Amino acid sequence: MANTTSTRMPPEQLPPDPGSKGGLAARVSLGRVFAPVPSEFLLISSTALLLTIFGLVMILSATSANSAAIGESPFDAVIKQGVFAMIGVPLMFIASRFPVQFWKRVAWPVLIGATIFQLLVFTPLGVEAYGNRNWISIAGLQAQPSEFLKLALALWVGYILYRKRTLLGLWRHVFIPLVPVSILVIGTVLAGDDLGTAMVLGLIVLAGLFFSGVKLRIFVLPAIGAALAVAYLAVTSPDRVRRFMSFLNPNCLADYHFDCYQPLHGVWGLAGGGVFGLGLGNSREKYDWLPAAANDYIFAIVGEELGLIGCVVVLALFALFAVGAFHVIRKTDDPFVRIVSGGITIWIVGQALINVGVVLRVFPVLGVPLPFMSQGGTSLLSVLVACGVLLSFARALPAKRVPAPVRAPAVRRGRISG
Repeated sequence: MANTTSTRMPPEQLPPDPGSKGGLAARVSLGRVFAPVPSEFLLISSTALLLTIFGLVMILSATSANSAAIGESPFDAVIKQGVFAMIGVPLMFIASRFPVQFWKRVAWPVLIGATIFQLLVFTPLGVEAYGNRNWISIAGLQAQPSEFLKLALALWVGYILYRKRTLLGLWRHVFIPLVPVSILVIGTVLAGDDLGTAMVLGLIVLAGLFFSGVKLRIFVLPAIGAALAVAYLAVTSPDRVRRFMSFLNPNCLADYHFDCYQPLHGVWGLAGGGVFGLGLGNSREKYDWLPAAANDYIFAIVGEELGLIGCVVVLALFALFAVGAFHVIRKTDDPFVRIVSGGITIWIVGQALINVGVVLRVFPVLGVPLPFMSQGGTSLLSVLVACGVLLSFARALPAKRVPAPVRAPAVRRGRISG
């Protein structure tokens, strides 16, 4: 009968791992600053930067000729926009370093501060333009406070619905304080007669409800209420009724010198560019034919100078931005991150689609700028900071679980004695 005796060797006498290269292995930790970022971070940040640069180029093209014609520097408009870009881009990456808990803590203070800032339009600092009182002027610099309300409202809606995440099956917990506070905040914008911005704020609230996962019947009620409110505000304003009827007019040329003037020149700019465009800087519509060429109708200048290809590039960049943002929404396990990311994404992408739809005459004129690209420092600043919040959420995504490698069973060495 054979007797088998096995012995376990001390660790220092075990043979080297066949997969190792031998020698000493050094582990160097570079810290969180140099940690690799998720692909969502790269996708959102790169598209935001490309759209901002694209916008600066188009603003220069759309404003340089007229500025030179009136004796101003052709670079005035792009320099002003560039200053806001140089402030906003660093702020975007600074905001990306804050943890998710920070955005939860500042939700209420940010909303209160942004609302107070918006109320300044009704003081002597307020400025009225194009029938809207939605700007303030301080030391010669104009700002649009309602742009900051968009981010503030997205953060606040996310925080409220996150805190009530276990009670969202009850309509009273969903509606209070969400609906009354949202109505008050949006009312400060409507008081300045800016329906376009108010509609975007309403979309942010509805997006927060949708991504919070409330029951369909609870979501439908605010959606119907918002639609009825927009219809009421549209039919009770003679100016809005006139613009809407002009939008429905199949023979818009008959109203060329009035409400159809701007929409027609926007469509003619797009049509004049064809597939390849007239070339960068060669737009004809920007020579005082198309109002707001560098603002709400900058997409028409893109189409005229860069053609269908340029328009497709802009739309593709917004689509890639949406892909990165929706990946954050899909991968996160934090309801707050999901709700706020959904609100910001619907705000930026939805506003872009509304702007493009207005230029294509799919929608009536609403006065909504194209995010990242339209002239307006306040709008650019708020959108870049909102992207910083998305980047902060992208950094907080749960890491992928890598399966542990399967190790070969240990070999026991021994001797057999008979």
